[in-house]
Amino acid sequence: MLKLYMDHHIPRTITVGLRLRGVDVITAYEDNAHTFEDPGLSTRATELARVLFSQDEDLLIEAQRRQQQGALAIG
Repeated sequence: MLKLYMDHHIPRTITVGLRLRGVDVITAYEDNAHTFEDPGLSTRATELARVLFSQDEDLLIEAQRRQQQGALAIG
């Protein structure tokens, strides 16, 4: 089952819509991580074994950096 970790920039309506469709979603706000910078959010999602859902372009740069360093499992 897909488990998502929603960045604090994602509109609540998206989170609610996913939950209505049975997707397992935790938000950064619910996890008290809404003040984390991009590296912290990525680390937290990994710790929880969840896919980080974000629309933040800076986070894409962070994800690419981590992939290059082998810090993220792909697949």
